[in-house]
Amino acid sequence: MRPLTRSSVAALLLSALLSTALLHTAPASAADGVVVANPDGDAVVDPTYATTLTVRGSGFQSVRGGHGGIYVFFGTVRGRWRPSQGGASGSGYLYVPDSESRENQGYQRFVAFPGSDTASSANGGTIAADGTWSTDITVPGALFQAVGRNGAVETVDCREVTCGVITVGAHGVSNATNETFTPVRVADLTGGGATPTPAPTGEQPAGGTTGPEQAESTDPAAVRGDGRRERGARPARPVAPELVVDRASASAGNALAFAATGLPPGTQVSAVLDDGAAAAGPFVVGADGGLAGVLTLPPDLGPGTSELRLFGLPEPLAVSFAVTAPAVESAAATGEPAAATQNQARVPSRAGLLFLAVGALALVLALARRLASRRHAQVRRAG
Repeated sequence: MRPLTRSSVAALLLSALLSTALLHTAPASAADGVVVANPDGDAVVDPTYATTLTVRGSGFQSVRGGHGGIYVFFGTVRGRWRPSQGGASGSGYLYVPDSESRENQGYQRFVAFPGSDTASSANGGTIAADGTWSTDITVPGALFQAVGRNGAVETVDCREVTCGVITVGAHGVSNATNETFTPVRVADLTGGGATPTPAPTGEQPAGGTTGPEQAESTDPAAVRGDGRRERGARPARPVAPELVVDRASASAGNALAFAATGLPPGTQVSAVLDDGAAAAGPFVVGADGGLAGVLTLPPDLGPGTSELRLFGLPEPLAVSFAVTAPAVESAAATGEPAAATQNQARVPSRAGLLFLAVGALALVLALARRLASRRHAQVRRAG
């Protein structure tokens, strides 16, 4: 056996170091995949009721102190959907809309890089150094309305297209390694894995009746034991659907609050402004038939009449209201400056007057000195 030379030993050490480095970095540079499970342990969501999915990822890229992380959505993809390949929201992939704030409805999750400058807004935890992460996401049902980045609204039915869990780079940072799509099935989960909500008014689920029109036969205060109605008892009357907005806040760039009553309980609806200028939702109607929400009016929305519509109902519900320009623009249009503008205008005016006064005084002093010098020179000549 020949003794090892110094160059051979160095080569062996370098090879060992490279192998160790590859073993430690491989999991964080190639996504191993995503595992999705409902409370029963299956990758299945209910078509009617909300389903909670536990999503676990491994092999994702984890960038210590990096900006952003990953978004976790539920939706569908088509074509070259990946953002790293030019895909975009509303064209390449569609998902259940939700607020991007930390306290949202659970339809979207933000999993941050460890030590990221955006970690404070994460609501899905962080990506560990080994590329693993876990979070829960809520799927409202098989039917939802997706709102693309361009404001276009499109209805998605997961009974007709393949839906699943989507992961993409967060906060506008494209990351091909962390882009995945994990399909799920749609099946009836009543009795397990789903969160039942009251049936819409007029529907009669097995085992009972619901809705105002069935109140005559189910209200114990209105019906005697022999089936005859008590004297003076009146059946509950259906409430006519109504949509109202806070007209005082209907100014371009403001958050517009709205509320609706008399809707079918448990129904998922989306709010759309005009022809897609802005949208929000989906919202789930409460058991009392009411809902409340907020929609931000576009800053460039011109003054005039706008219309807010609720979709997802048997018949669309709408309300028209007047939109005013922002306060600064209104003041400029009317030629009446606001109080702050008036105060700012007065300050420069006073400063200008003071500047003119000081300048005039300096000019007078300079002229006086010159005249004095001339007079002094004339006296010397005469003497």
